[in-house]
Amino acid sequence: MSEPAANPRKTTGVRALGKVDVAALTEAVLGIPEAVWTAENAAKPNKFGVLEDTRHIVFRFVDSPRDWRGSHDRPLWAGWRAQLEPVLAAAVRDYGYARGVFPRVMLARMPVGGVIQPHIDANPAAKWPHKIHVPLTTNPGVISFFGGAERHFGVGEAVEVDNLGPHWVRNTGDCDRIHLIFEYYDADQPDPAWLEPFLRGGAR
Repeated sequence: MSEPAANPRKTTGVRALGKVDVAALTEAVLGIPEAVWTAENAAKPNKFGVLEDTRHIVFRFVDSPRDWRGSHDRPLWAGWRAQLEPVLAAAVRDYGYARGVFPRVMLARMPVGGVIQPHIDANPAAKWPHKIHVPLTTNPGVISFFGGAERHFGVGEAVEVDNLGPHWVRNTGDCDRIHLIFEYYDADQPDPAWLEPFLRGGAR
């Protein structure tokens, strides 16, 4: 079976989504105890080698890496929902979806000296939703590569990035980089023609 096609609505570079007020969320995130970061990172479902320098707290995640339509809340979602949802809603307001879904929602914390090596998001469930970053803490030494160019995203600057093209990140600055990272799709958009045959074929 041929490789599934990406959602034609997804950016092939970087799409600026505007400035988002992250002050309250950032204050709460900076108060998370180190023990919680350690425990949540150890239990995270996104254990990919390329992310070994980055710690995560995962609030929502897909049920299967093959299908974005099924997702679930993880234990911390209920307690953080009221703080996360205003930022999520503000970041995606320009899409105008009546029934938008957030299949994955997480915090990603990259330490000073951390690197995410060049890669693409290869699992099929990543091919359809928009991939969105909202920086909570950063510094000028945090450089990422998306859409064929090196970029720096400032605090509160929501951006959709091309997760299906090669991308990487490095932090050569003096403080941790913490991003709110999530996926978003339109539940009213018809499923792509390739999806059900792809799933029946047992592709991985």
